[in-house]
Amino acid sequence: MARITSGRETYVDRFKALVDSITGSYRRRLPSLAASPRVLLSVLLQLVSPSPPIVDATVVDRAFQRGIVNAFGVYQTYYETELLSTTSSSDISWIGSIQAFLLVFIGVVTGPIFDLGYLRYLLLTGGFMTVFGIMMTSISTQYYQVLLAQGICIGLGSGCLFIPSIAIVATYFTERRALATGIAVSGSSIGGIVYPMVFRRLLPLVGFGWATRTLGFISLLLLCVSVAVMKSRSGPKRPRSLWIPSAFRRMPYTLHTVGVLLAFIGLYFPLFYIQSYALTVVSIRGNLAFDILAILNGASVFGRILPNFLADKVGPMNMLVPCTLFSGILCLCWIAIKDVSGIVVLCVLYGFFSGAFVSLIPAVVAKLTPDMAVVGTWMGMSLAIGALGLLIGNPIGGALVNVEQAVFYRAQAFCGASIVLGSVLIFMARMIRAREQQSWRV
Repeated sequence: MARITSGRETYVDRFKALVDSITGSYRRRLPSLAASPRVLLSVLLQLVSPSPPIVDATVVDRAFQRGIVNAFGVYQTYYETELLSTTSSSDISWIGSIQAFLLVFIGVVTGPIFDLGYLRYLLLTGGFMTVFGIMMTSISTQYYQVLLAQGICIGLGSGCLFIPSIAIVATYFTERRALATGIAVSGSSIGGIVYPMVFRRLLPLVGFGWATRTLGFISLLLLCVSVAVMKSRSGPKRPRSLWIPSAFRRMPYTLHTVGVLLAFIGLYFPLFYIQSYALTVVSIRGNLAFDILAILNGASVFGRILPNFLADKVGPMNMLVPCTLFSGILCLCWIAIKDVSGIVVLCVLYGFFSGAFVSLIPAVVAKLTPDMAVVGTWMGMSLAIGALGLLIGNPIGGALVNVEQAVFYRAQAFCGASIVLGSVLIFMARMIRAREQQSWRV
């Protein structure tokens, strides 16, 4: 057991020693998980930064980073009924969509910055912008104010945290990297559980302003811990290109990237609208109506871990294809669900398979990249293009929805079809890659 010394030792040193003492026995049995304390802290960081679409990266970073994005559905419902009741559902969806888009798209720039050794600066910048955006959201009363604070400011801050939270995992793990990534990404789902429940419980007690500020203070606390503890093990690298056009000459990579874009168009629609659907169509009353999003995100935790564990054995593309297809089918089945038990089962299943989709993408891109020296660039390009789906998907879905008349089937069909089509292209990429590699394990 690690010894905690006294004297001039800082609180950060004592905290590290405490974590080491708790996890020491496990790390001795699992050497490949020797960096687990920092991976857990990465999950916390994901909670803080509110953005959407992939490995939200170390557990700390992901928990609060994508956690707010995954929890936007609770804000969507509140804005539609209270704060922005005169604004259309499609316009409100732009807030969460821009947030999710920036979270992923900014990675094209932050990835090379991380490679140059500026992890601490990215964490400080992203942390400040995220917390500042949450606090400004708490005092916003008009649409443009919410868009600037929650959509753009939090989105930019989350984008600074997103790639580091993914990339740092690779610096600590040489074996079972897909599993480690899945555990790290699960932080965003944990944030998606915590944020909606805290917000809904506090809203009737202290109002919108203090309910949102409470989330900001929680994020600030965990971000401070992350900044104090997270450290990359790799030294600065040479500057690299932001864009490699020749990558798109490889058909598996191109098909996969377009497939991800199509899947992202529909993937987040349930997270934004499942709560509104539960209230208007299913007519759920009480706390269950507002906890339905937490149930979906709770199931997503397991979806981000178990499929990644299996991906290390059978190949990430072999796991990504069925998980994407089942997500699309479930979105189409959603049209026929009109009762409480059905909507709960849907949330559990959709949360599992959609969570697997998000967490498997980095492992698939790594499998398609011929040179690991440029895997970050290839991943950044794929995600940047896929982020366009996050940007346009929910506003299109919102335009097809009529909340007042409880009409959702048009958006459900559109989003389900988009995900299914994306799975077809990813399957084609898998078949071509398997033929090139002359192995089924891809």
